[in-house]
Amino acid sequence: MTVAAEEEPKRLIENLAARKASLELSPIDLCFVAALRLRSRAGGLVSFSEAELGEVFRDVCALVRPDAAGIARRATAAIQRLRDQRLLSRVDGVGVVRSGSYALTRLATGIVDFYLEEEALTGDSLTLLLRTLHTGLSELRDQARGAVTAEEVSARVAGPLRVTIRDLVDGIERRQRGLDLQQERLQQEIGGLLASDWFDALARCQDLLETTTRTLRELNEVLLRDTHGLTALLEDIRDLAEVRGAADVDEACHRLSEQLDRSAAWGAARQRAWSEYYQYVHRYLRDVVRLDPTRALTERLRAQLSGRSGRSFSLVVAWQPPLAVPREVVVPNQRPPLEKPKKEREKPLDDAVTGDRDRELTGQVEAAVDGGARSLSAVTRAVVEQLPLEERYVAAGRVAEVVTKVARARSARERDWAPADEGIWIEEWSVERSASGS
Repeated sequence: MTVAAEEEPKRLIENLAARKASLELSPIDLCFVAALRLRSRAGGLVSFSEAELGEVFRDVCALVRPDAAGIARRATAAIQRLRDQRLLSRVDGVGVVRSGSYALTRLATGIVDFYLEEEALTGDSLTLLLRTLHTGLSELRDQARGAVTAEEVSARVAGPLRVTIRDLVDGIERRQRGLDLQQERLQQEIGGLLASDWFDALARCQDLLETTTRTLRELNEVLLRDTHGLTALLEDIRDLAEVRGAADVDEACHRLSEQLDRSAAWGAARQRAWSEYYQYVHRYLRDVVRLDPTRALTERLRAQLSGRSGRSFSLVVAWQPPLAVPREVVVPNQRPPLEKPKKEREKPLDDAVTGDRDRELTGQVEAAVDGGARSLSAVTRAVVEQLPLEERYVAAGRVAEVVTKVARARSARERDWAPADEGIWIEEWSVERSASGS
């Protein structure tokens, strides 16, 4: 990581702290923003007048706080709070000349969508998103191939990569976060079932565990299957952009590649974490719930641990002083430790008289060739028959080496295997006495 990359987060955080950004929403403010978001969707509105804002706030107060007084004053204060926190912005630009028009900011819509549209990732939605992503990247690769200059590549590829393709990847990550929240609620539901129904909640808990396990396994399989192909398409686009000198395309591809890797890592991590939770719950159901379906043992244990049963747990130790010994203590003699006698690790070498085996073997090969042997198997057989059985196999290879030196060996393209001795088969050569050796 470069120094500039390390300084960038620090600078952004310092800038955010200098602006004193904060966010604090009361329940009625959150309901107010949610009502504006829903009304803009239903009516296709892009902005609200002050009168419409007041009307929406009165409707929210009628549902949330029907006994509230001073609705107009409360609406003015709520609008100002939302503007101060960058959730509502004035878009008319006429100042105080007349009543203005207001629109929800991206921060407000993001907060409302988090609470109202908790989309969880499923196998079908992930497959559809990845398929759409693959189609879009394939089209951008074709566009990059058809471009000639860096400006054409930037115009045709960089924009869609930063907007359309990145929105698809962001949609996958948003649904991943929704699935994380769903799993958290599922764990709370399993805990509530075990706390309330105990033994009767076994079947329901097992169904919830199996359903989530199957969903995570399908998601992980889809991510592992399709991420490699998407990464390859991005690499192709990066290579084409690098050839034409489009640096902005390379940067966009790099960021998208990191997002895809992060999605694949998310799938593996969630499956591993859920597997541990799955084993923990099943172990609890097996070792606790099934062994104590009426909670009798559990309640008695809790009562004893809390002291409600009359006597709590304690550690009682019977201590006895040591016996007094009036005589002097004689320290026994220390025996030397037992040791094995040391042995020599290496045996002494025996001097052996070695003969000139190479010259002797060469003479035997020449004698066999001069005696009329015209094949490698015949020469080998004539030589190894004079040797002990344990030396024949090694000698066969040396015979072949000597034959190539003292005679001219010929062989067909496909050589046949012929027996040279009992248990020794070699590829057949034709041997002819060379002129230098004669």
